[in-house]
Amino acid sequence: MLRSRMSRAPVSKELWQQLEPLIPPFVASRKGGRRKRTISDEAALNGILFVLQTGIAWEDLPQALGYGSGMTCWRRLRDWNAAGVWEQLHQAMLVRLREHDQIDWSRASIDGSSVPSPRGARKQGPTPRTEAS
Repeated sequence: MLRSRMSRAPVSKELWQQLEPLIPPFVASRKGGRRKRTISDEAALNGILFVLQTGIAWEDLPQALGYGSGMTCWRRLRDWNAAGVWEQLHQAMLVRLREHDQIDWSRASIDGSSVPSPRGARKQGPTPRTEAS
């Protein structure tokens, strides 16, 4: 019932098999602390995607979904982001979408914030004053 109201389907098993190798293995800290993970990486990924898609607060992630707590999902998001996992996942998804001709290029846009200017481009001169000195 909860899942139908929120309308976020979990990642398919086929997609998870392709994404799983990109996620670094869990290494327990030598300093102590958490010894094992009780929530799988797959469940945590689904929890992360659920929170990001629905816009709910991390602490409001419903336990009934089986994705773990919002804090657990947030920690994985933080750790995976630090390890560069999201960039790798993004590239893997782009490859997969391109293989299935699922990228809608008519909605693509690009600007100077995402692409550096070409080498050798003219540098813009100083802006002329418009008022008297």
